[in-house]
Amino acid sequence: MGILGIDPGTLKMGYGVIGDGPNPHADDYGVISLPRKMPLEQRLYQLHTHILNLIAIFHPTAVAVEQPFMGKGERSFPGSALAIGQAQAVVFIGAASQGIPIFKYSPAQVKSAVADYGAASKEQMRQIVAATLGLKEVPDSDASDALAVGLCHIIQEQADAAVGR
Repeated sequence: MGILGIDPGTLKMGYGVIGDGPNPHADDYGVISLPRKMPLEQRLYQLHTHILNLIAIFHPTAVAVEQPFMGKGERSFPGSALAIGQAQAVVFIGAASQGIPIFKYSPAQVKSAVADYGAASKEQMRQIVAATLGLKEVPDSDASDALAVGLCHIIQEQADAAVGR
């Protein structure tokens, strides 16, 4: 039981499983990498299969997904936003098919919750995630983003419980 955090993408999808308990810990994390030359429909199918496998192995109680952020350079490539949306849809379908609730967080929400600073850099976030979860190595940015969104969900749940929501 735990939280499955996802940083969606059609070429690289980060995932992180954070175990329940008083001290959050990473049960597993990594990046699902797929070849650029693989047709999109095949990549989406592979991502769907990986998501279902993670759900079958870890039995998460919730799936937390980072919402897409389109920076200045990415706005020039509207196909990027579409691809991220398609990857998100694969995650949503996988979780929904197993009756697992889905929670969505913006990058600013994740940074504010995990780093107490909504404009933390990628490197700062990687270091904070590794320290918070007691990891021996700092994960790559996609896995770190997935772990961070999972941590964000745990922090949000704790805050909601504290105020009686």
